[in-house]
Amino acid sequence: MRAAAEYKNRLEKHFDELKWLYCELYHGRQDMFEQLCQQMETWYAKRDDRWKKLDREREKNPNWYRSQKMLGMMLYIDAFRENLTGVEEKLEYLKECNVNYLHLMPFLDTPKGKSDGGYAVSDYRKVQENLGTMEELAELSQKCHDQGISLCMDFVMNHTSEDHEWAKRALAGEKEYQDRYFMFDNYDIPSQYERTCPQVFPTTAPGNFTWREDCHKFVMTTFYPYQWDLNYANPVVFNEMVSNMLYLVNQGIDIVRIDAVPYIWKQLGTSCRNLQQVHTIVRMMRMITEIVCPGVVLLGEVVMEPAKVVPYFGTLEKPECHMLYNVTTMATTWHTVATGEAGLLKHQTDIVNHLPKDYVFLNYLRCHDDIGWGLDYGWLRQFGIDEVAHKRYLNAYFRGYTPGSDARGELYNDDPVLQDARFCGTTASMCGLEAGEYEKNQEKIDKAIQKILMLNAYLFIQSGIPVIYSGDEIGQLNDYSYKEDEDKDRAADSRYIHRGKFRWDLEKNKDKKGTVQNCIFENMKKMEELRFNYPAFSGEADVWTEETYDPSILCICRKSGNEMVTALFNFRDEDKIAWINMGDYEFEDLFTGEKRILKGVPVPANGYAWYYRKWEEQ
Repeated sequence: MRAAAEYKNRLEKHFDELKWLYCELYHGRQDMFEQLCQQMETWYAKRDDRWKKLDREREKNPNWYRSQKMLGMMLYIDAFRENLTGVEEKLEYLKECNVNYLHLMPFLDTPKGKSDGGYAVSDYRKVQENLGTMEELAELSQKCHDQGISLCMDFVMNHTSEDHEWAKRALAGEKEYQDRYFMFDNYDIPSQYERTCPQVFPTTAPGNFTWREDCHKFVMTTFYPYQWDLNYANPVVFNEMVSNMLYLVNQGIDIVRIDAVPYIWKQLGTSCRNLQQVHTIVRMMRMITEIVCPGVVLLGEVVMEPAKVVPYFGTLEKPECHMLYNVTTMATTWHTVATGEAGLLKHQTDIVNHLPKDYVFLNYLRCHDDIGWGLDYGWLRQFGIDEVAHKRYLNAYFRGYTPGSDARGELYNDDPVLQDARFCGTTASMCGLEAGEYEKNQEKIDKAIQKILMLNAYLFIQSGIPVIYSGDEIGQLNDYSYKEDEDKDRAADSRYIHRGKFRWDLEKNKDKKGTVQNCIFENMKKMEELRFNYPAFSGEADVWTEETYDPSILCICRKSGNEMVTALFNFRDEDKIAWINMGDYEFEDLFTGEKRILKGVPVPANGYAWYYRKWEEQ
C-alpha cells in the first residue's frame, strides 16, 4: 500500500506537465503516453527495496550530490582491474583515494572493432562479456553503496551500434525498425541535411550519412558510420530508450551520464544541435526519474562553454540536468599551462562564478577523451591571437615541439585542411613527468610534480565536483602500447595513449616516502581532505577572482560566513609576486602552516597556496 501511494503521489506531482510535453512533442499519440506511464509503473514495481529506501532518503536531502565532500573518479573497468569483480576487489583502494563517486566508463555490449571506446551500444541490457554480467554490476553497486560510493554510467542515447537488434531488423527491411533511424532511398534529403548540419569528424568520418549497400539506403551517422542516429521524432524510440535507462538504474546506478545530449533531436534546415525539442526530452527524463527513481541524478555531456550550456540545467522551476561538465575550463587550464598567461582562465572563472549556485559543474583536469581547443577566441582576439595559429602552437607545445616544453602527447583527428586537431595525453605526461623520467633529470621531475600539484590545487578550489581521471593520483604516464594492440579499433585511436592499464606496480609506491607516486598521492589527499572540512569550499560559498597585476598568477577567493580561503596559482616556470592586498589580516597557509599578511605575496615557479582566515563571530 505504501509503495502504491508513494508512486501515485510522485506521478501526480508531474503528470500534467509530463503529459503536456509528451503530447506536444508527439501530437495525437495519447496511446504512446499511456504506454510510457505503464512502463514507468512497471519499472518502479521492479525497483529493489534497497534503492527505494535510498530514493526516499535522497528525496529528503535533494542536494545530496552537491556536497563539498563529493569526489569523483572515472575509470575504464578493464584498464583498472580487468572486470567488474576486479573493481569490487579494489574498493578499499578507491576509499583510500577519498572517492565517493565512481564513473565506470562505457561497459554495455559493443561490437569488437567498431565500438568508439564503448559508445556504439549493441545491447542496452547486456554487459560486455569480458567485463562481466548485469548480475555482477548489481553486486558491485551494492558493495559500492556499502562503502558510501555512488555509481555513474554512460547512457548513449543519440545512437545505437549498427549491430543493435533494431539496426539489424532495419537492414532486413522491416519498416517499423527503419523508422527508428533516419534512412533514405536516395541522397535528396540527406543532401539537404548536409547543407546546415556541421560535421563532427570531417577527417576520419566525413559527412553525416553513410550509404548502406546491403539495404540500398542512406543512414544518418553523425559520429561514425557504425553509429546510427536514433529518430526521437518517433515516440517508440523515446519510450524504449527510457525503458532501457530505467532498467539500468534499477541495477543500482546513481548518476546517468547522458552522452551527446545536444544531438538527440534532428530537424531538416537546422544544425541539428541544441534544438528546443532536446530540452523537452531532457525535461521529461528528469520528471520520469523523479517519479520512478528520485535518488538518480542526470549528468549532461554538453561540450560548450559554461554560459552556453546553462540552458541544459533548465530553470529552477522546471529543471533538466542536475549536473553538467565544465569542458571549456579544462581546455582553458591547459591553454594557461602552455602560455603562462592566466587572463583567459580568470575570465572563464569569473563567468562560472557568476552563474547561480544551484548549477553544479563537474570539474576535471583530464578525462577519457581528447582535448578540443574550443577556447574563447573572441576574447583572445583582442590580444592578437589567431585561432588557427594558436591551436597549432598548443598542439606543438604539448608534443614538446616548442622551446622549453617538456610536455608529451599525440594529436587526435588531425585535420590538415581545417588545422583543428585535438590533443591526447595524461596529466603527468603533459606536465613533463614523462620527459623528466626518460632523461633521468631530477630537476625536471621535481618541476613536473610541482606543476601537477599546482593544477590539482586549482581543480579542488573550483566550485562543483572535482573528478580525477584514474591514474592521475599516482602520476601515470602515457601508454604507447595501444599502437601494437591487436584490436585495430584501439591501434588507430590515439586517445588510448591515456587509457592505458592502471599501473598497480607503481601504486605500491604511494606509501613509500620520496617516490613520485607518494608525493603526488599524499599531497592530493591533503587537498581533498582540506576541501571536505572547510566551509569556504561549500557550494554555497561566495567565489570571486582578485587582480594580481601579474598575468601569470591567478587568485581565487572563497568566503562562507566568517571563513575565507584565498588561493594563488603561478602558471610560469619562474618565481613571481602576486600584487594582491587582502588587508592587514593574518592568513594561514593550509599546506605549510605559514602565517602572513596577503600583500605582495611571493609565489614560486608553478607554485600554489591556499591561505585561510577565520574572523571572530560578531
